[in-house]
Amino acid sequence: MLVLGVLFATGSFIASSILAPHKQESDSKLAPYECGIVPEFDPPMRFPVRFYLVAMIFIIFDIEIVFLYPFAVEARLLGSFGVVEVALFSVVVFATLLFLVAEGALSWGPVKRLTKAMPSRTSESTIARITAEPSDRAA
Repeated sequence: MLVLGVLFATGSFIASSILAPHKQESDSKLAPYECGIVPEFDPPMRFPVRFYLVAMIFIIFDIEIVFLYPFAVEARLLGSFGVVEVALFSVVVFATLLFLVAEGALSWGPVKRLTKAMPSRTSESTIARITAEPSDRAA
């Protein structure tokens, strides 16, 4: 059966390359088809990948709630085994959330880097700042 499947797939590719018409691609062939209407503007940009990451994170936490609800209903029946299992499950999901936040999956804006604008606050730096001339403070 495997040999037959491989022969059929290979034969299909060979027949397609031999029998298919070979035409040069034109701009009209490469343009998106809009039901016969010539597009007047470019299609909108694609959603960023982060949008889908946030959607998947939502689904993960939604599933966690689905699994926690039956535990809450039958918590007394499950006893300490159930508490340990739910705690372990929650720790794994929370660790995943921490990893995603650390990787920037929930950051939508451009990456912001902190720059050191002032020296660290010490009593010497505070005295130097206060005793500085007014023209020095403006700079």
